[in-house]
This record gives sequence, structure tokens and C-alpha cells, in this order.
Amino acid sequence: MKNKKGIKNRSFFFLITFLFLTSLLSIKTFKKVETQDIRISGSELFSQNDVIKNSSLNFPIRLIFVETNLLEKELKKNLSLKNVLVNRELFPFGLKVHINSRIPIAYGETILNDKKILGFIDEDGIFINKQNVNEKNLNKLTIQVFGWKEKFKKILSEIFIAIENYELEIVKITFSTDGFLTVEEKDLKTIFLGFNPNLINYQLQIINNFKNEFNKNRFSKNIDNIDLTNPDKPKIKVFKP
Repeated sequence: MKNKKGIKNRSFFFLITFLFLTSLLSIKTFKKVETQDIRISGSELFSQNDVIKNSSLNFPIRLIFVETNLLEKELKKNLSLKNVLVNRELFPFGLKVHINSRIPIAYGETILNDKKILGFIDEDGIFINKQNVNEKNLNKLTIQVFGWKEKFKKILSEIFIAIENYELEIVKITFSTDGFLTVEEKDLKTIFLGFNPNLINYQLQIINNFKNEFNKNRFSKNIDNIDLTNPDKPKIKVFKP
């Protein structure tokens, strides 16, 4: 009899404990997330207010109603982030926001609503607003990009890969308003690449070949510009003596 009574007592205790914890969790999920309940990791550049200002969610907001996927997408876009992960947590209560920032490898310039915007470009060709960059990463930048648009990010990424893999010293990349691409290489000077993004890898190989050949005989000193808009028929203009 004592055994059965002890089992009943333990079962009752576990039931009460379970109900208490369930109630506590329910109360916690309906508690509102305040500014101080947002914890940020991965970057010292962004604050709790940055999270709130760059979200369409209306803070304070009940934890259960925080759309983590939406918040991640908005922060990634609005703060020019490489990646962001948002978790709802009960203990400690609040939102945990882990941020992976983009690392700039070039200065950038774009036009928005007829206004020139200065910023930076990362290895994926993504534009980063000035306020979203850690100044520690800017001391070694040697490349400038003018006329950035979203549709040019892939071609920029290909150019940056070529700079890494070849011995190219491209210092300026310019897209005209209608999308005509021109680059400036330290030795080969101005190089016209044109409108066709599908040719970029072929054009970059030719540029690398030119650089290697011309540097052997120092011919690059005589170059004014190179036209690779038709890479099968390159045109080289030299300075007249």
C-alpha cells in the first residue's frame, strides 16, 4: 500500500511540476520583447536599435509573434549582411541575433534616386553602405567600382576572382549608365569590355595573357587602351611617338 501511495504522490508531483513549467513557458512566449531583450553576436558594429530600425516588426512585440525568417531577410538586406540568424529564446528571454558581416574589397559608388551613394563592394559583388562597414577593413583597398547596380554583382564577382587567381592589378571598374563595362589595369591601362557579361571570363583570360606577354618586352608602357568588346578581334591602341 505504501508503495502505491508513494507512486501516486510522485506522479502528482510530476504532474504539478509539468503544469507549472507549461504555464511558465506559455507566459514567457507571450511576454513582449523589449530593446534590452535583443542580444547580438558576431559583430560589434550593430546595436539593438539597428535591429529595430531595420525591421518592419513593431517592437516591443510578443516573442511568439516574432517572424524570425522575415526579420533575418530584412536585416540581411537593409544592413548589407552576408548572413544573419535570429532565434527566439526563453532562457534567457529574448531574441538572439547572430550576424556575419560582409568584408569590403573595393570602394563603390552607385546612383539611387538620381543621388550618388558612396560605399563599398564585397567579394560577391554586393554593395555595402558606408555605415555598415567596419573601418578596420578599409586600409588595404585599391579597387574602385563606379556605376554599381544589382544586376552587375555576378560580373564583379568574376572580376574579383580573376584578380585573385591571375596577376592582374585592376584598379578601376566602371559601368556606364547603359551598362558598358570598362576596366583600368595598372600596366595595360584602359580596357573596353562592352555590354556582354557572358564574355567576361574569356576577356579576363585574354587580359591576363596580354599582361604576361607585354611585360616580358615592356610593350605595356606604350599602350593607350585595349578594345576587347570583340575578344576574338582585340584592338590595341598605342601612344604615337
